[in-house]
Amino acid sequence: MAERLPNSSTQQTNPSVVSLEKGKIPPQAIDLEAVVLGAMLIDKKGVDEVIDILHKDVFYVEAHQHIFEAVFQLFQEAQPIDLLTVSNKLKMNEKLDIVGGDYYLIELTRKVGSSAHIEFHARIILQKFVQRSLIKISTEIIEDSYADNKDVFDLLDEAEAKLYEVTQGNLKKSVETAQDLVIQAKQKIEEISNKDGLSGIPSGYDKLDKLTSGWQPSDLVIIAARPGMGKTALTLSMARNIAVNTNIPVAFFSLEMSSVQLITRLISSETGLTSEKLRTGKLEKHEWEQLNVKAKALESAPLFIDDTPSLSIFDLRAKARRLASQHKIKLIIIDYLQLMTAGSSQKGGNREQEISTISRNLKALAKELDIPVIALSQLSRAVETRGGSKRPLLSDLRESGAIEQDADIVSFIYRPEYYKIDEWDDEDQSPTDGQAELIIAKHRNGGLENIRLKFIGELGRFENLEDFDMPFEFESKMNDNIDQSSFRANPNDAFDGSDDGMPF
Repeated sequence: MAERLPNSSTQQTNPSVVSLEKGKIPPQAIDLEAVVLGAMLIDKKGVDEVIDILHKDVFYVEAHQHIFEAVFQLFQEAQPIDLLTVSNKLKMNEKLDIVGGDYYLIELTRKVGSSAHIEFHARIILQKFVQRSLIKISTEIIEDSYADNKDVFDLLDEAEAKLYEVTQGNLKKSVETAQDLVIQAKQKIEEISNKDGLSGIPSGYDKLDKLTSGWQPSDLVIIAARPGMGKTALTLSMARNIAVNTNIPVAFFSLEMSSVQLITRLISSETGLTSEKLRTGKLEKHEWEQLNVKAKALESAPLFIDDTPSLSIFDLRAKARRLASQHKIKLIIIDYLQLMTAGSSQKGGNREQEISTISRNLKALAKELDIPVIALSQLSRAVETRGGSKRPLLSDLRESGAIEQDADIVSFIYRPEYYKIDEWDDEDQSPTDGQAELIIAKHRNGGLENIRLKFIGELGRFENLEDFDMPFEFESKMNDNIDQSSFRANPNDAFDGSDDGMPF
């Protein structure tokens, strides 16, 4: 007869009695492990349903780990999976005696009649594994917290990273074989073929997307320019294209401007009402109607703006992980890199080392979340003193060569009109009014190119130049989007050379 557990009154009168209900037994589902393995041995359908859910380490019993590993190896080799083949594979792995021999495999098949509900059972096993992982991580956090040789912000960052890995069900990926990677690559190529050739996040600029195939997961993209060139305007236009046109969630971290200022810029771009009118609120009746109708697209767009000033790389990573978990963001934009701080652990170092730390961590964040990260950057004053066209160079990146090293793509914004240059320095000698050049100076996985874009200064917006090839098309486009009465006579009047001014 089973021993009866002591009740609460017994515990009060006899404190030496131990209650198993409060003991430190790791979460486990041994019976379900046996049922799932038994179903996999008798039904191929059961293998197909759970082989991509489970992995060796989720099993609590060591023997079950070895059995699943044998099943997984047979699955990879496209071999039949049954009692005989699994037994033979275990024998080849020299693990058959460890698991209890053929007798134990036979007992597993006797515990189940079919593979019904196998996926449900597998997810319970996975849940128990996650619970054990949380206990392990929590123990490590407690031990590290008692140590005095680690910076507290580093501890917080490590703890959050480990917990994020648990939420993604992706605890410390092991080394992948070439066979696995080839299969993944082929699947990705098939997906690309079904998405008009774009494997990444479309920017909304045709020539740029053709060159990059969209912003790629895990890439760090640097967009650099001198103040007044339109860095914020370009990335805001891009964020709008992605969030509104494709409904892809985007996070925009602004360290320079407030969130209300940024959304006002977007409203100006979306409605065709100049920022001056929006700032003063002096709108005609039809303009109010225009505002209410055209701003609705922004209201429903999955765009998340954070305007925390002096944001540290630690805070950014924490916020980004949270946004990725809660809102499934697929792109991060940071405006701009030099306004960030590396955190308390970098105090005492020079600014170049701090920027290097920030740059390295941004690349690590892109890889961790597997999404593109776009960071804006300032250029040194060397551009202004250079003769000729004043096109930026990689050597102009401000404060740290590590930015160039860590980035997968480095691009520059160049507007000849800003420097009163009337024509492009090329063979066609075309006018520069209302045009900008996005110079792709480094592209780790692709070619280099100078991409022309249309710059609409009154709205702080960049568009495809091809949309404005003909004068009639340009005039029609402008009439559709912009209140002509609010145009400035000089297109540079709205651009005072500072990133603080509106609308750029």
